[in-house]
Amino acid sequence: MQADKPTDIENDLDEEPGEEVESAPPLRVGEEQELGSSGIKKKLLKRGRGWETPGPGDEATVHYVGTLLDGTKFESTRDKDEPLTIKLGNGQVTSGVDDGIITMTKGEIALFTLPAEKGYGVDGRDDVVPPNSVVRFEIELISWISVVDVSKDGGIIKKVMEKGQRNGGPGYLDEVLVKYRVELVDGTIVAETPEEGVEFYVKDGHLCPALPKAVVTMERGEKARLIVQPQYAFRKQGRDASEGFHSIPQNSVLNIDVELVSFKPVIDVTGDAKVFKKILKEGEDALSANEGATVTITYMGRLEDGTVFEKKGIDGETPLNFVTDEEQVITGLDIAAATMKKGERAVLTIHPDYGFGNVEVRRDLAVVPPSSTLTYEVEMLDCIKEKAPWQMNNNERIEAAGKKKEEGNLLFKSGKYQRAAKKYDKAAEYVSEEISFGDDVLKLAKPLRLSCWLNGAACSLKLNDFQGAIELCSKVLDVEFHNVKALYRRAQAYMGNADLILAELDIKKALEADPENREVKLIQRNLKQLQVESNKRDAKLYANMFARTPIVTKKLKVDKTENDRKDEEIVSMEVENVAHTSQPNN
Repeated sequence: MQADKPTDIENDLDEEPGEEVESAPPLRVGEEQELGSSGIKKKLLKRGRGWETPGPGDEATVHYVGTLLDGTKFESTRDKDEPLTIKLGNGQVTSGVDDGIITMTKGEIALFTLPAEKGYGVDGRDDVVPPNSVVRFEIELISWISVVDVSKDGGIIKKVMEKGQRNGGPGYLDEVLVKYRVELVDGTIVAETPEEGVEFYVKDGHLCPALPKAVVTMERGEKARLIVQPQYAFRKQGRDASEGFHSIPQNSVLNIDVELVSFKPVIDVTGDAKVFKKILKEGEDALSANEGATVTITYMGRLEDGTVFEKKGIDGETPLNFVTDEEQVITGLDIAAATMKKGERAVLTIHPDYGFGNVEVRRDLAVVPPSSTLTYEVEMLDCIKEKAPWQMNNNERIEAAGKKKEEGNLLFKSGKYQRAAKKYDKAAEYVSEEISFGDDVLKLAKPLRLSCWLNGAACSLKLNDFQGAIELCSKVLDVEFHNVKALYRRAQAYMGNADLILAELDIKKALEADPENREVKLIQRNLKQLQVESNKRDAKLYANMFARTPIVTKKLKVDKTENDRKDEEIVSMEVENVAHTSQPNN
């Protein structure tokens, strides 16, 4: 079948809020109450089933009997024993009838007393309802169909024929299994799935743009009828007959009966569309494994052509045990495993950047060519999660922080600065300021915390994350005002951000604390060179500007002098503020 990819499905998922309608307060049978400030009174005659009520736009099937206050009947569906289906919100009977029905549950019978403005108003109705009459309607809500304007422009109308399981529906990345039948308005069937249905990824589209757009509004097990206008079907061109299916004429409106049989959630694990996890079976635990968890998995690794290059725990093979975030497996498998729960089965699709890269690698069963996209079928047999800080006593926190710091040091030495930064951040979390330590343990926790912040700042500098380095060094300086390492690294970060004045301030403070520090003196020389270069650029800029505007040169110089004076005053204030806020706490 021909498949047109849908456009901007991600942007079409949020439904517009419907009109806010005040619900009826709970009533006992025989009790009467006014519905808010509407002037409508409702008397419950028979309680309905469940708690759901229809809303504006839905199609409700009702029996009703309309009478005047003296009991004169002017209209009844029961006389013909033919219930009426009305679209709520259109005032097909009266606006007051619509307002009453949306407070009812299925099977409920109620008597509504409507003021004239909610009934037939100043004109009345023919000869049966006098002008300005209060009227009564006894209504039985037999059933209703939820109606959703999927495209919000009337192009895709969904009528819910059978509700789903109410546990959420598929997303843009998910793989869905659907059954459908497509008819023209004259009833001609032009497309139909096999009995078992058809699978496709929502993002890839299927059949026509309307189908994936509607599917993401459905729940597992839901059945619906779609009324699809040509712009969301096959547009002006229609579709030629193919693969045993009828042709679809130009500008055809389609009726599609669709059932969402099931779906498999697909997660972008890394957030950059390079590691996807398709969940085949949900796990047993409430929480997934985490970084540092000891996991046991079975898996089969395949190339894109289906070649199996490696397997563990399958066909008599021993399952694989490893610790996440320790680089014991390829990065994509490592990161994805940390998101899995015990008992979960999933298919991972891993880009070369998170696999074996652009080199050829020989594995147990086959050679993996350079730049290969990999597929892993994985089952999480067991996982022992790393304890969270709140689950530990103080001594355990100190021990865990020290271990994480050492792991970070090893990663830093091997040039893996981003992963090292995560280790330092985790270590600092174990000895956070928010944790209450005794005096003896605090003596160990405080220097460990400061050391992790300083090492994290060193990682940020290596990654050119100058703002991150500034923030971490500032944390240290809030505790130890004259910490030379923190001043040195923050000065480097300021220089990276071209904040030369603040860099100079930190260097001066560092030299006051340690006048002979070789590293600080070195960056002081570097700073002076940067200042010279900056002054030259400024001089050249002003020279070019004055050369282009000779008539107003004198005025510009005056303005510049005044502005410079203001700038110097502002910088002076900023320096004073930095110095003031950096004072150690007493």
